[in-house]
Order: sequence, then C-alpha cells, then structure tokens
Amino acid sequence: MSADLQKRTIAKTLTWRVTASLTTFIIAWALTGDLLIGVSIGSIEAIAKIFLYYFHERIWNNISWAKN
Repeated sequence: MSADLQKRTIAKTLTWRVTASLTTFIIAWALTGDLLIGVSIGSIEAIAKIFLYYFHERIWNNISWAKN
C-alpha cells in the first residue's frame, strides 16, 4: 500500500472539513437558535481544524504501523 500524495491529502482534508463544519454549524445553530452564532462557531472550527487534519494525515503517512 502506498502513501497518499500531498494533493490527495489536501482533497481529503477539504471534503472532510466541509462535512464536519456543516455538522458543527447545524448543531451550534440548533442549540443556540441563532444563525450568526452557528456560522461563527462553524467558521472558527473549520479554519482551525483544516490545518490540524492536514498535519495529522501527513504524520500518519509516515508511520508504518499496520500498513501492508
């Protein structure tokens, strides 16, 4: 099994981030009843976690544990 190329990691990062941030936005909006708070929380979460996920993926690509 080969490691993901950097562009694949970026694509996975972006598609996951859209899914996860929409979930966060909907939950925040539902809990607060305030659309602006939902958008604010979703936006902050998206920006922070997009970088964290990218580096997480790159680190795991360098770990050989449980690879074929």
